Amino acid sequence: MAQKELLLIDLSARLPYDPIVYVDENLPRLKLGAATRVWEYIAVDKPCKPYLRPMSSMTEEELYELQEILGPSIEIRGNLIDILDSSRHIFSLLELQAIFDWLNAHHFDYRGLIEKGLALEALEGMYK
Repeated sequence: MAQKELLLIDLSARLPYDPIVYVDENLPRLKLGAATRVWEYIAVDKPCKPYLRPMSSMTEEELYELQEILGPSIEIRGNLIDILDSSRHIFSLLELQAIFDWLNAHHFDYRGLIEKGLALEALEGMYK
C-alpha cells in the first residue's frame, strides 16, 4: 500500500474525532472535521501530517478504559494484546470496531505512522 493511501485511510477513520493536522508552515495546525476534504490536501502534495499520540503515551486511566472494552480475559502490554484466557482466541467484529473507534477517538498511532514519517507526535495536552 502506498504511503498516501495509508495516510488517507487512517485520516478518514479519524475525521469524526477532529484530528489536528499539519498542512504547511503558514497553517501549521488545522483541525479537520468530518466536512473537511482531506484528500485535497493530500492530492496537491501538501505535507498533511496528523498529530498523533504514540501508544506509549497511554495513561493508566486510558488503559483502564480500553481494558473495559477488551474484557478481563485480554490485557494490553505495550503495543501487544495479550490473551490471558486460552479459551478466548477470537474477537467479534463489534469488539474490534469498539477498540479502533476508541483508539481513533483518543488519537493513538496504532499504525506506526509517526515512525513512517506520515504523522507528527502530538504535543502533550494537544487533544484535551
